[in-house]
Amino acid sequence: MTTQSEAILENNLIQQLVGLGYAPVRINDEAAMLVNLQCQLEAFNGLKFSEREFESILNHLGKGNVFERAKLLRDRFELHTDDEEVRYIRFFNPAEPEKNLFQVTNQITVEGVHKNRYDVTLLVNGLPLVQIELKRRGIELKEAFNQIDRYKQSSFWTDRGLFQFVQLFVISNGVNTKYYANNTIKALTFKQTFFWADVSNRNITDLEPFANSFLKPTFLSTMLSQYIVLNETHKMLMVLRPYQVYAVEAIVKRVKAWEGVSEALEDTGQASADLSNSTLREPQGSVENNGYIWHTTGSGKTLTSFKASQILTKLPEIKKVVFVVDRKDLDFQTMEEFNNFKKGSVDITANTTGLVNQFKDETKLIVTTIQKLNNAISKGHYEKSISHLQNERVVFIFDECHRSQFGDTHRRIAQYFKNHQLFGFTGTPIFADNAMSNELGKRTTKDLFQTCLHKYVITDAIRDQNVLRFHVEYYRTVKRKGEITEDTKVEDIDTKEVLESDERMEKVVDHIIQYHDQKTHNRAYSAMFAVSSIPNLIRYYDIFKAKKEAGQHDLRVATIFSYGANEEDDVDRGALPDDVTMAREAAGEYVSTHSRDKLFAFVDDYNAMFGVKLDMKSDTGYERYFQDLSQRMKNREKANFPDSDRLDILLVVNMFLTGFDAKKLNTLYVDKNLKHHGLIQAYSRTNRILNEQKSQGNILCYRNLKSATDEAIALFSNKEAKEVIFLPEYEKMVEGFSKAFAELLKIAPTVKSVNNLESEEEILQFVQAFRELIRLRNVLKTYTEFTWDDLPMSEQAFADYSSKYQDIRESVKHSKEKVSILNDVDFEVELLHRDEVNVAYILKLLAQQKKTDDKTEKERQKKQILDMLKGEVELRSKRDLIEKFIDEMLPHISDLDSIEDEFKKYWEDQKVLALNDICQEENLDRQQFSNLIETYIFSGQEPLKEQVFACLEQRPSILQARSIGERIIERMKEFVEVFVKGMTA
Repeated sequence: MTTQSEAILENNLIQQLVGLGYAPVRINDEAAMLVNLQCQLEAFNGLKFSEREFESILNHLGKGNVFERAKLLRDRFELHTDDEEVRYIRFFNPAEPEKNLFQVTNQITVEGVHKNRYDVTLLVNGLPLVQIELKRRGIELKEAFNQIDRYKQSSFWTDRGLFQFVQLFVISNGVNTKYYANNTIKALTFKQTFFWADVSNRNITDLEPFANSFLKPTFLSTMLSQYIVLNETHKMLMVLRPYQVYAVEAIVKRVKAWEGVSEALEDTGQASADLSNSTLREPQGSVENNGYIWHTTGSGKTLTSFKASQILTKLPEIKKVVFVVDRKDLDFQTMEEFNNFKKGSVDITANTTGLVNQFKDETKLIVTTIQKLNNAISKGHYEKSISHLQNERVVFIFDECHRSQFGDTHRRIAQYFKNHQLFGFTGTPIFADNAMSNELGKRTTKDLFQTCLHKYVITDAIRDQNVLRFHVEYYRTVKRKGEITEDTKVEDIDTKEVLESDERMEKVVDHIIQYHDQKTHNRAYSAMFAVSSIPNLIRYYDIFKAKKEAGQHDLRVATIFSYGANEEDDVDRGALPDDVTMAREAAGEYVSTHSRDKLFAFVDDYNAMFGVKLDMKSDTGYERYFQDLSQRMKNREKANFPDSDRLDILLVVNMFLTGFDAKKLNTLYVDKNLKHHGLIQAYSRTNRILNEQKSQGNILCYRNLKSATDEAIALFSNKEAKEVIFLPEYEKMVEGFSKAFAELLKIAPTVKSVNNLESEEEILQFVQAFRELIRLRNVLKTYTEFTWDDLPMSEQAFADYSSKYQDIRESVKHSKEKVSILNDVDFEVELLHRDEVNVAYILKLLAQQKKTDDKTEKERQKKQILDMLKGEVELRSKRDLIEKFIDEMLPHISDLDSIEDEFKKYWEDQKVLALNDICQEENLDRQQFSNLIETYIFSGQEPLKEQVFACLEQRPSILQARSIGERIIERMKEFVEVFVKGMTA
């Protein structure tokens, strides 16, 4: 049975789309696209454009990058017509989807750096808004993603750049289909692609049902108009995942339905029915009007809540939408994230007076804390200012509603606003099992918010690869004197005296220092250390600092806490501050001078470490420190983040353990008791999706939290969920590696036998088999038990096979054969990159080699260095030049301390020579070509051939132009690979 070809897949899809209401159109190139665009915009706007008028429209559309054009798409253009009238031209109608004009075409050819033909393009009002890339069945879906990435670099932006208007990409190989937003962010990876699903979270993977559900014109219009978010801070597009869409729709549907219920109740005289202690308005015969969303931590609740809030503010019957958080740090953080999505969408409410002013003015969306809201409705001088809202439609959305929504404050809010609706978002709901008692008894999320409107639990998210699994390790740090067995649980001697002993705390710090680099991929990621109380945090910080001053580590450690004894976590129960705790703190009841002075001193260390000037004695000092610290953690994921700004470990008690997202955080050290929602929330700081290297969140427990962890997982998913949520035990991982190695040996019994693989099918089998080993090795090396001695394969053998693997990749990369099946493989070389092996590391080895006078040892060390260069992704291209430096320059260097300076001088000389050679051999103007290289390094986009030809002293003939242009671009990329990439490490 033959595999269905890509052409058949494409034709079937086009026929299906035509059946769904798309008009088929034949567009071969940009010229035809422009003709079609004019026709479609004329029909959409009910106008006819002259040549000058249409050129004016094209000039308007031709501005900016993907993000800026997404704004143009949603805006109107003021066209001054030939007869001196003003017409407002629309490009898309979000309010009336049926009025948009949908077309489908395929195989549009665009000439950029290379000539590219795009598979299937969906046009809306003549603009390409959805691009579909197909691969034949059996080909890895990731290759469709990679191909679109190549298009984005080489041709989407050429000529009029109409493909910069693409909002969504769809990739499919027939059996797997995913979608994702277009943007210019270099860090976009395959991890940011999503399956579509039904309301019960069942993925719709096959192309045909996906098209029927997702690409239907009316639904696609909704996705384009409502469920793409323009993130102002990062200048990027974000698209909601299916569970986020269903959650937003459930909330909006319930709000719209409530209007009719309210009117009906007024007719029966029940509109002002009394609020019981449950805080819920449940008049006789009414439907439930509140609700909550249970979406697991890390699944993007802020984006979901923002979109729900944004849509609700557009409903004329809604007077205010109030987004409520329960701590000042989350107030700032949530407000910042809302403003990321839409600049100025939320005004800061610095105090209760600011909040009351927002209730009085035209601000429709408010972000505030539950404490300020409580003040506004309970204190007379504030209450009078907002009494006009008592009977208005006000929607409250509670962020992280598993937290302090269970006391008097919540009841007061619900009683004060007579025409309210309450919605909660949580990743860890409060059930009877994890509810805490207060004056009203045990209250659950269901008690307060009634119905769970949509559920997406951690097992769903891990299955969809929207969050990572956890690798949890438990370390016993104490045992009785004379005890030989290792069976006794820590709880047997879990006393404050033992757990807070100097000896034990030093051992914990030593363990962290020992394994931090291993857990964080040599500090490519950050970690948090959660401890039981502020006094213990202070002691831990001082231990880290003393050991750093003693030269035992060079980790960058910082901390933040509220300087009050209330942070001791109420008998260390693992919960987070509640209303009572926060009220006491606000009243100054728990102020500790010692804690405050210590934090000020720690911030002084922070200032010195990062060259900032944060004054904790100023009125805004604490807030500015919090902002600087949180941004330092968050910004690590940016491509241009300087390593000098890196923070390695953040010490906390409670802060940052909930609601804080930093993708470059992958490890949590724990020396405090956690349970239920507090435990899941804390663990979930580590499992945000980022890239291939970040394979799991690492949790290192210095208390026996095994039972608490198992209970929490069972509570928030099910008893059988552990295998899904946690990585296997070390022995299981070793067993998996051993099986994968056995499969590799069947294909290539020795390293040399790789050379004898004749067919592309055999080479492909080797690539796939070794790639699986790379993935397993990447996970295994984060286990503290890991040693190559446990594996059937030596580290040297792995490096040797790795060299062959990379040789194949290089040959494919430079191959002119476009139909090779190896072109459809992702080699995932990022997993071969070792942060510790860089140019600086090689220079250290050269200094060691220089120290020895033994000729045999010198040759052995030289071979070791060259073998290492051959096996490293970024260094193998530099191997020949480094070998030349060892042979020709190193013997003449007597001062070992000057090796680095001499190497830099040598490298710059070689760089100049290489650039001169390219310019001389290709007849290029050196200055212009240098500028072209700098532009390529900065933008990551290959230059157009016209830009290359501008560097030539004489323009080539039409027959020669294509091959010359491609050759020069390839040489430019090789130059950057050798002399630029990896040279700043």
